[in-house]
Amino acid sequence: MRLITLALAALLLLIQYPLWLGKGGWLRVADFEAQVDEAHQKNAELIARNAKLDSEVRDLKDGTGAVEERARYELSMLKQNEIFIQIVGKDQSHPTVPLAAPPAVDVATP
Repeated sequence: MRLITLALAALLLLIQYPLWLGKGGWLRVADFEAQVDEAHQKNAELIARNAKLDSEVRDLKDGTGAVEERARYELSMLKQNEIFIQIVGKDQSHPTVPLAAPPAVDVATP
């Protein structure tokens, strides 16, 4: 009787092996689910980034405001007949840029 019980217990363990550790077992399924969740999160981040880039491209194509803003802040350009004035705070001993204003460049034509 004891031998039959041990044999049945061994068979039960052999049957359980594929369920837990086999090709389609619970552990592998849980790992795949974690990978799918990570991929969904990365896709959501990329979709948000693409939407932001798309709106920026649309703004650059349609309006001149974005082009003018980029020219002012990134390239330090000025419109014609504009004067560049830099205000130095009390904590700054000298300005961070030269005192001479950059040449006036027309960045937006009406």
